[in-house]
Amino acid sequence: MTADKRSVDTYCDDVLGNLDGVGLAELIASGEIQAVEAVEAAIKRAQQVNPSLNAIITETFELALAQAKKAKSGLLAGIPSFIKDTDNQKGVPTLMGSRAIPNVPAETSSQFVEQFSSVGLISLGKTALPEFGLTATTESLANNGATHNPWNLDHSTGGSSGGSAALVAAGVVPIAHANDGGGSIRIPAACCGLVGLKPSRSRLMDADLSDEFPINIICHGVVSRTVRDTAVFYAEAEKYYCNPDLPELGLVKHPGKQRLRIGLFTDTPYGKPSHFDTVATVVNTGKLCENLGHNVETISSPFEAQIADDFLFYWAMMAFSIHYFGKKTIGPDFDKKKLDNWTIGLSHFYRKKILRTPFILRRLRKFAKEYETIFSTYDILLSPTLSHPPPEIGFIGPEVSFDTHLERVRQYAALTPLQNAAGAPAISLPLGFSRDGLPIGVQFAAAYGQEKRLLELAYELEEAAPWPRIDHI
Repeated sequence: MTADKRSVDTYCDDVLGNLDGVGLAELIASGEIQAVEAVEAAIKRAQQVNPSLNAIITETFELALAQAKKAKSGLLAGIPSFIKDTDNQKGVPTLMGSRAIPNVPAETSSQFVEQFSSVGLISLGKTALPEFGLTATTESLANNGATHNPWNLDHSTGGSSGGSAALVAAGVVPIAHANDGGGSIRIPAACCGLVGLKPSRSRLMDADLSDEFPINIICHGVVSRTVRDTAVFYAEAEKYYCNPDLPELGLVKHPGKQRLRIGLFTDTPYGKPSHFDTVATVVNTGKLCENLGHNVETISSPFEAQIADDFLFYWAMMAFSIHYFGKKTIGPDFDKKKLDNWTIGLSHFYRKKILRTPFILRRLRKFAKEYETIFSTYDILLSPTLSHPPPEIGFIGPEVSFDTHLERVRQYAALTPLQNAAGAPAISLPLGFSRDGLPIGVQFAAAYGQEKRLLELAYELEEAAPWPRIDHI
């Protein structure tokens, strides 16, 4: 397989080279390079490739250089990164991919951004997302159109953390902020050939306003090119805040010794088969796990269409809340007349069925307990992250009619929201390619609090079947 002529990357022989974040931090700590040099190189890379990717919403290059001059040593200290434009960073606008929000600098940083900064990562700016992160592609009318997948510029980065994923995959930075309310870490990781761990509910600092909703489904995290960058990020973030209700994660550094019971399935909860390239990748991954000594059993999807539809209804409820209560929750200058068709369509979808809310919330809360029972039989669930490879831009873009968009996203991204409903962790790993040379992600899911198990398995798979960067294809 050769690199598509529509691919772009920034890998070169500057100080960043092809190192991951931990590798760069080691050079900074030894004095071989300075944090300022790393940030300067990342800025040059961003300037080179962003006209093709359209991944950056707001640049904070000068602020990043000033922070780099004060960088201390640490496992990720001084490493250039980006923050997804959902979270407040003091002095920088938070636009959430929407024309409905005024361009006004935030007065304070969110509690997660404070945790993110505590790790020592230096943000070069805010990254693109679809409006309010409400769909599985990063195509926003507020950002002059789509963010492009560096593996093939004609294809989607996934969503909603697509801006961050594009920049990491293209080599601009080794790691970047992402968050996940229905797959928004794992989906762009799958589309862009990255590692994307959605943690257990409240493993990291919760999203601002999360307590305003009856069920907290949003988790913060990162996308990265290597397992160790993700593992180190969580270990360092835990030093800032460690949830007493979860097993302490610590620094996971190696594959685990325990051989795992793995349940493998490829169909969506709707009973529809996944794309043949996706199925082949998952089946091959199952064989790899067997060769490594794990016990893999092929099963039917353990999830029913009802729970997927319940989650979609809850998702639409969030759009309804934005549509009708945005002035209260977002700010008095919020202008709902400027919302995209998808947000408005979801809001109307919810409103038509609003009387079902108590019953659906009851089922969603019950599902968290039902989900945990699966792990009395299996240690890991292995499935596609997405039902098919990254689609072309426009497939679920803002110009598509609501009904078409809804039906397409229900099939495409039906496998990731289940862990958000359950509050459990899952990781997407780039373990295959489509016949067209596009990355395919494989999802591994575990019981609540079992991120360590996922990271240990991810290390083992990374060693056994290393995934290439764009410049290696």
